[in-house]
Amino acid sequence: MSADDGRPEPTLQNILDQKELKWIFVGGKGGVGKTTCSSSLAVQLAAHRDSVLIISTDPAHNLSDAFRQKFTKTPTLVEGFSNLYAMEVDPNPDLGELEQMEWAQDSFLTELAGSIPGIDEAMSFAEVMKQVQTLDYSCIVFDTAPTGHTLRLLNFPTVLEKGLGKLMSLKGAMGGMMGQVSRMLGGGGDENMADQVLGKMEGMLDIVKKINEQFKDPGLTTFVCVCIPEFLSLYETERLVQELAKYEIDTHNVVINQVIFPDIVGASKLLEARVRMQSKYLEQFYDLYEDFHIVKLPLLEEEVRGVDALKAFSTNLMRVYAPPPPLQMAGHSSREAALEAEVAALRKRVSELEAQLNGGKA
Repeated sequence: MSADDGRPEPTLQNILDQKELKWIFVGGKGGVGKTTCSSSLAVQLAAHRDSVLIISTDPAHNLSDAFRQKFTKTPTLVEGFSNLYAMEVDPNPDLGELEQMEWAQDSFLTELAGSIPGIDEAMSFAEVMKQVQTLDYSCIVFDTAPTGHTLRLLNFPTVLEKGLGKLMSLKGAMGGMMGQVSRMLGGGGDENMADQVLGKMEGMLDIVKKINEQFKDPGLTTFVCVCIPEFLSLYETERLVQELAKYEIDTHNVVINQVIFPDIVGASKLLEARVRMQSKYLEQFYDLYEDFHIVKLPLLEEEVRGVDALKAFSTNLMRVYAPPPPLQMAGHSSREAALEAEVAALRKRVSELEAQLNGGKA
């Protein structure tokens, strides 16, 4: 708890302290800085865990830009680390990619599964999860797509479990039907055909059930909501928190990005207005999420790109951000103060030159 008002500590240190945490989702509205926050969190986790994988499920992948390194759908070691890996997967695979998956090698299974709405994306997700689990990372961070896509992704295990469960319930009927079809086509009624197809389904269903159970376990899974102090982002965050509760997925951390701290405003009327607006929404965040860890991150002059920049920025997640002391004089912006200091230095130099000139004349 923070010492001043009894609220939970305003950092993400609690995530580092949860040593058993396996799945960490980072998400929110588009354009709020999810990739920067998820990458920074992964950098911090890498210092405390044996192996960390960060996965981008956003079709507009930004991980490569954040780390200034090209990533693909295969886990790649991040330069400058020995235990941090990154990969970018497409949650909406094309038909060519789907056909390469193990479960899609059977044409009957492919056509049957295709009759279930959303099953193609869900199967793709399950395939990624299967790959990730075999690689045995101690912690996996998801840099997710904007809220709507993320909620659908989190629902994939449930969609798969229901869809495959329905198919499994037809096992007896399908076995007899497929035997008849095979005999009609001159195949001699291979009764093992149905068992082979359904065996693949059962294997996939076991993986999906395990993932579903882990996602609903607060000791293994949590969701970090990233937002900015504006109305639309506040609204989207509340919708996300409500939906996560429906899916029984734990969330108790909110990162508020792009905060303008009053200390750096100076004489800028625009910044003053933005601070007033942000203050109003910050109060609402604190009222809505009084039992959450709320982390405030500053609006920066430059993008956070590259490993060094991410390492430096990531420290703001683990300690309360303190804005640097203002450089300006009272009532002046830092730019005005710098210009005045420059003018004063020039005047002093002019005076020195005049003195030398007058001394030469004498």
